[in-house]
Amino acid sequence: MMKVLLCGGGNAIHVLSSYISSRDDTHVTVLSLFPGEADKLRDAIPEEGIRCINDLGDDVYGKPDAVIGKAEDVPKDLDIVVFALPSFTHEMYLKALKPYLKAGVTIGAMPGEGGFDLCAIHNLGSEFCRHSNLFALETLPWACRILEYGKKVEVLGTKKEVEVIVSPKHGTTKDEVVTEVLHKLVGRLPELDPADNFLAVTLMNINSVWHPTISYGFYRNRDVTVPFDEPPLFYYGADEYTGEKLSKISDEVLEIKRVLLEKYPSLHLHSLHHVSEWMLRSYGDDIGDKTSIYTMLRTNKGYRGLTHPMREVQVEGQTKYLPNFRYRYFTEDLPMGLIVTRGIAELAGVKTPHMDDVILWCQEMLGKEYLVDGELKGKDLEYTRAPQRYGFDTLDSFMEVNHYLDDAPTKAVESHVSSLATKVETPAQ
Repeated sequence: MMKVLLCGGGNAIHVLSSYISSRDDTHVTVLSLFPGEADKLRDAIPEEGIRCINDLGDDVYGKPDAVIGKAEDVPKDLDIVVFALPSFTHEMYLKALKPYLKAGVTIGAMPGEGGFDLCAIHNLGSEFCRHSNLFALETLPWACRILEYGKKVEVLGTKKEVEVIVSPKHGTTKDEVVTEVLHKLVGRLPELDPADNFLAVTLMNINSVWHPTISYGFYRNRDVTVPFDEPPLFYYGADEYTGEKLSKISDEVLEIKRVLLEKYPSLHLHSLHHVSEWMLRSYGDDIGDKTSIYTMLRTNKGYRGLTHPMREVQVEGQTKYLPNFRYRYFTEDLPMGLIVTRGIAELAGVKTPHMDDVILWCQEMLGKEYLVDGELKGKDLEYTRAPQRYGFDTLDSFMEVNHYLDDAPTKAVESHVSSLATKVETPAQ
């Protein structure tokens, strides 16, 4: 019996709770540290469990064994811990769980966002992490949304491929055991392809490029104080300028890759691609028009119906909508995503004018200060996962301390994950 701890309470936790709890070889606990959320979720889940409307086949029903609100109540001897919650809460959960986790546990995030490994090492300690197994998915396996809290969730589109990193590094072939375990837990799709290392996952953080840039592109010439009659479409509402901006920012990320490979020829960043290639690999034939990033955004069936995050306001007795700049597209994907990439660019000496455009606009909407006079030295940098926040001021120290140049697998980890894999069978999905 595999003991699984799911951390969070949002869209992804609903899907994971349904999928994983439907198996008879797992014991699933959901932990939410948000005040009152555990009680709310526990009370909402019906006896038959959470219904997941699956885009790939029959609906799935699963009920977690426990929903708890305190870290001290987690089961002993956990096998795997999955964070599926905003990355700005990762540090809070890591600190809360630290006294109750044993070295050897597999712990990771879906998605990992930028610098998950830096955050884990900073909070759990390097020795603990050396003897445990960290993982991160570059993005969620699916686009999903809650239809009825605690009762029903819908998978709008399952990605075809998602890259995953397991550290300490254990090789890069597709038959690695932790990757297989994760595959069994999330279903037969997406295919989980091993990424090169945590650095590659950090730089390939699609949410950090997608969400802030699409928001910037949509609102750049709008008065954000003027309400909308209804929430505007997010992906389907993107214009050609936004598609081009996404491409240029991705070009800047690939320039970081070029500089890193030139300085460190042994570094593996094969899994770092342009966002256009990521779209094609992730969604394939779900995309109606593959001409450009602009057309792919507007014709991907996995994005249909998804709107900009908004907040309701009353105007002369009518419900209107204003942008919600406190949503995770800003509070998570900027400080835990694009700022991390920008920090690595700064260490590598790579200029990022297009990235800077987005960061400056987003930090203004947030009322935060990260980028000042072309450098990451703002007063709110301590609330990010940028390398500079953890004291890295040279590229060499950043690369060496975080073992991004290491290739050798760790025998202890291989032994651990092999034993982990025997605890689950392949699901009939």
